[in-house]
Amino acid sequence: MASFAFPHDAPDMIVWDNHVCLPHRAEPAWFARLAQHRAARIDVASLNLGDAQVSLETQLRMAAFFRAQIAARPEEYLLAESLADIDRAKAAGKLAIVFDVEGAWAMDGQLDLVPLYARIGVRWLSIAFNRANWAGGGVHDADDPGLSVAGGQLLDALAENGIVACCTHTGYRTAQAAIEHHRALGKPLIFSHSNARALDDHPRNIPDNLIDAVASIGGVIGINGLSIFLGNAADLAERFAEHAAYVADRVGAAHVGIGLDYVYDQADMDAQLAAARGTWPAGYGYEPGIRYLEPEALPRVVDLLMARGWSDDAVRGFLGGNFVRVAQQVWR
Repeated sequence: MASFAFPHDAPDMIVWDNHVCLPHRAEPAWFARLAQHRAARIDVASLNLGDAQVSLETQLRMAAFFRAQIAARPEEYLLAESLADIDRAKAAGKLAIVFDVEGAWAMDGQLDLVPLYARIGVRWLSIAFNRANWAGGGVHDADDPGLSVAGGQLLDALAENGIVACCTHTGYRTAQAAIEHHRALGKPLIFSHSNARALDDHPRNIPDNLIDAVASIGGVIGINGLSIFLGNAADLAERFAEHAAYVADRVGAAHVGIGLDYVYDQADMDAQLAAARGTWPAGYGYEPGIRYLEPEALPRVVDLLMARGWSDDAVRGFLGGNFVRVAQQVWR
């Protein structure tokens, strides 16, 4: 029987979900639903401010709304501006919150927005969101143009401002170039919520060469909990664990984490999929009825990994320690 204790009491263990989706509407009732993450003993949640369908104005409005909601519930939440803040939040039984942005589309090449993103709490930003933009290509582009000159400048600006670069939703050619760019910078980057294409053949999952490449610079792949990226398996927790194990077996458990991509307003997500077929092309499962691995399933995932022989240290890294390491190297 697995020896790992979860829910956890160890003050030095962080459970980090690197991608959480609330609707992009300033509605307190939806923010209150984050109680589900708190109840699941998550320590850090990265809230999405927007993707390629969300304007810069909406991203900033959502940041302002989230920050106000966090401030109004100081006994439950803390906006984490440092790793020390995360430790303080855990000690007080609070959920530490950071923000993320999917795709650089809304920036439209304006690099002086990067320090503003950093100041409002954005801790990772991805290059593209399924389709090409000014910085690089997306996973659903027939011809990925690769990382642009401006895209390389974006990566430099992110590193200078302590924001982790992410290649989830980014085209494979662009992602490979971004990894090599980060090798020269001496910094890791991440795939915040991506799975292994070798296990489930979907273009949103990533091939072995990118798994190898991101691990070679110290990066981390957050395993995604959406059914369409888990082969529509009947048992999502089991398949989620299989993807985590695949990455760990290939490149080491130090390079795998959690990015559930849990969508709280699933009806809103269904409407987005139907309204933006350019971003979410037909034929890839972007239809109503997508299932989501819930945060409270993580203890079972841990049991499944322990049954595969994972050590306590490997599980701690997967649950959050590996993303902590990346933050130590990148955050400012």
